[in-house]
Amino acid sequence: MTTAGRPRLTTKKRQGETAREEILDAAAELFTTRGYTNTSTRMIAEAVGMRQASLYHHFANKDELLDSLLSGTVDEPLAVAQALRDSDARPEVKMYALALFDADQLGRSRWNLGALYLLPELRDDRFETFRGHRYALMDLYREIASSMLADKRLTAMPGAEDLPFRLVETVVNRRADIEAGHSAPHGDHARVIAESAVRVLGWSGELESVHARAVELVDEHARDGRILAR
Repeated sequence: MTTAGRPRLTTKKRQGETAREEILDAAAELFTTRGYTNTSTRMIAEAVGMRQASLYHHFANKDELLDSLLSGTVDEPLAVAQALRDSDARPEVKMYALALFDADQLGRSRWNLGALYLLPELRDDRFETFRGHRYALMDLYREIASSMLADKRLTAMPGAEDLPFRLVETVVNRRADIEAGHSAPHGDHARVIAESAVRVLGWSGELESVHARAVELVDEHARDGRILAR
């Protein structure tokens, strides 16, 4: 049975340890493959193998599902960014660590949820919390980048402090291109993004020690940071 509601119509179909997680997995697949507008809660329930009424025991509506999925892409990076900002690491290590963690989690997630960021529905007030968290994450990127640029030995173009956040979000388009067959996966893209994030801010030093320290910081502050220690 699901954790609430009526018995399942079929055996377990989705990934997830709870019915809520299975519903989110189904919604993520359908939103990213069929589109948000073209997906109904009935379709999501059928993809899980439960009655539509049972889905409503976990989520009030489709908007709540979307908000939960999108919040999952920014809430942990936001917490990691806050911890990195407050750490005593060098600014270039903080910047590298944040970009590495964030790019990795966007690239590793089962579904390319970042592709939903530009949905027109997200402008509505009902998604204000998600937008606020995403902008808070953007501001932390800018703050850490600005602390790097305060080092007079570094030279960067005006406005460069906005670029690391934008570099990380290119992971979303890259995934879309790979899924469409227009690009091939190659190498450790999260590390490429992290290196680019500090280079674009003028860092010209070696990166092996920066990478090693950044992985230590992620291991310390992220729930699943060990995935980066490869």
